[in-house]
Amino acid sequence: MKYYPEGILYDTAANRAALHSRAALAEAMEKGQILEAKAGLCTESHDLIVRLPGGEGVIPREEAAAGIKEGTVRDIAILSRVGRPVAFVIDRLEGEEGSLRAVLSRRKAQERCLRDYIGPLIPGDVIPARVTRLEGFGAFLDIGCGLPALMPIDMMSVSRISHPSQRFAPGQLILAAVSRHENGRVTLTHKELLGSWEENAARFRPGETVRGIVRSVEEYGIFVELTPNLAGLAEKKPGIQPGMAVSVFIKSILPERMKVKLVIIEGFPDDDAPIPFDYRFREGDHLSRWIYSPEGCQKRVETVFDEAD
Repeated sequence: MKYYPEGILYDTAANRAALHSRAALAEAMEKGQILEAKAGLCTESHDLIVRLPGGEGVIPREEAAAGIKEGTVRDIAILSRVGRPVAFVIDRLEGEEGSLRAVLSRRKAQERCLRDYIGPLIPGDVIPARVTRLEGFGAFLDIGCGLPALMPIDMMSVSRISHPSQRFAPGQLILAAVSRHENGRVTLTHKELLGSWEENAARFRPGETVRGIVRSVEEYGIFVELTPNLAGLAEKKPGIQPGMAVSVFIKSILPERMKVKLVIIEGFPDDDAPIPFDYRFREGDHLSRWIYSPEGCQKRVETVFDEAD
């Protein structure tokens, strides 16, 4: 059985078929199938009510998230699911078609996901993840059935950003690699999936004028992001501020120094659209080692995931 961030199963044909009738729900209960439905209400006692075609489903408070009963997870983990899809297994069915009441458990779905999927993950494994919350220090992501993992801000890309909102948005589905997995806590990284310096630099040529985003303004120049894993240094120009989109002329690309020299042509204060991710440089579902810096460059930038390396 595969496990996914919440919301991925919601609109699939298999999920819709399992929710279609009491008989289909009974079959899904017998199989232990993980389903998804949208939470429409959280009651005063913090039970979640989900919408089902033939009635309603109830996820009792202590079944609404792993750790609620033990007090290790706060009730905000329940309240925040209203209006969103939730994963669950069916504990029992009460009533008949049209007046159906299904008692559900999100906790059991999460515990199975933790045991069978998240537990065996090792550094370097590449997995889908959904961004759920952004903080100044990083992003929290759902890596399966609503279970969270953290991605620190410095692991989001090689090009530095001042806040995760410059890279991600809540609800966004991305790929991520496991950086650490200790004591049940998973830390994710993203930059290793976005290509090396050479792979990113190969998309540009000296003499071209391209779009970029200003990431920082320093005394010695302005850093402009061309892709999430490639930034260049431009000369100072009045009126240019961090976050602005700019057109830049590429003066030179220097692999041996891992540098791109730029000249800012014009700034666009109202055009700070994010640069989309390009995962084409990723190979397979596991990374052993990732080398960012070009061969022959004095500065070596790499990530080693497998301890044997």
